[in-house]
Amino acid sequence: MRPDVTLLYGLIRLLSLLPLRLLHAAGGGLGFLMNAMGTRARHIARVNMAIARPDLPVERQRRLAAACLREQGRSILEMASVWGGGARRALRRVREVRGEEHFKSALAKGRGVIIAAPHLGCWELLNYWLCSRTPMAILYRPPHLKALESLLRKVRGDLAPEQVRAEGAGVRTLFKRLAAGGTVGILPDQKPRQGEGRFVPFYGRRALTMVLLPRLAARTGATVLFAFAERLPRGAGYCIHLIPAPEGLDDSDPDRACTALNRGVEVCVERAFAQYQWAYRRFTPAAPGESNPYED
Repeated sequence: MRPDVTLLYGLIRLLSLLPLRLLHAAGGGLGFLMNAMGTRARHIARVNMAIARPDLPVERQRRLAAACLREQGRSILEMASVWGGGARRALRRVREVRGEEHFKSALAKGRGVIIAAPHLGCWELLNYWLCSRTPMAILYRPPHLKALESLLRKVRGDLAPEQVRAEGAGVRTLFKRLAAGGTVGILPDQKPRQGEGRFVPFYGRRALTMVLLPRLAARTGATVLFAFAERLPRGAGYCIHLIPAPEGLDDSDPDRACTALNRGVEVCVERAFAQYQWAYRRFTPAAPGESNPYED
């Protein structure tokens, strides 16, 4: 790693020595500041609340957006604890697993398993938990700053997952692993490149949605499960959720399949609404005939 990236890794290791409760408290304070200072993140969160909770009065939407930003701050700082302390220490913070029977059943079938893990809760801890149960391949998109890729591969590699770039060769790797009965993890709400997705409803508004995951499911016959690690109050730990995919995700019609994919994400989000990454511009680019909702 470059010297500056090595320094960043050292800072992560140092922060990981702090109690999780303290990191979450500091993260909540960071989110409070993001809201109080009128940041771009606050604007995006408020727009997303107007889309996802249109029946709420504006003032309640804004309070909910503020709560989402506090969770966003906790998400940022807890990464230091998860990455810096190592997988085994992080896994000791898992207090409960709901739906593990679905995971065990899917593995027993031997036809491959696709874990759809939205940007919800602590997805990095979820990676560790999954890798502690079975060999995994994890699809990722390289960061804009190339120097950070080596850091991400290091902190995510504690339990030796196969880290696969989101590009042609990586996608072929996923097909091969699933064909052999293996397990892969994908972020289902990551926006695809133009021309590689479909505009289908997400919380009532069309959003560009990946076709890769439904295609993998349709072509391999793999079982799809949605999963996330819910952040428990006051730094108490985490609860892992594993949820069967909605019907239709492997439909031959890409619009129906992608609609089912987004419906699965919504089911997860409704279990821990404020912990979703609502400061993410999920509804850009805008669907044809619609305006950019984030424009001031």
